[in-house]
Amino acid sequence: MAKVYKVSYVVLGGKHPGGITNTDSEPKAGDQVTLDKIRYTVIEVIPLVPPRGDFNYLHVTLKPVEG
Repeated sequence: MAKVYKVSYVVLGGKHPGGITNTDSEPKAGDQVTLDKIRYTVIEVIPLVPPRGDFNYLHVTLKPVEG
């Protein structure tokens, strides 16, 4: 079974509520993600709890892509 990453996204500045999603790839600082058609850059990834089986729980802080 492949790893699953349950990711809690928090956007700096509070202009977007963030969200929670499942993904099969681990986010890393510098990656870009799209939430509600807006691009964000990952600036921080923090494990929330130790992995449980194939599930990994992560907190990800985002900032809007400028330009």
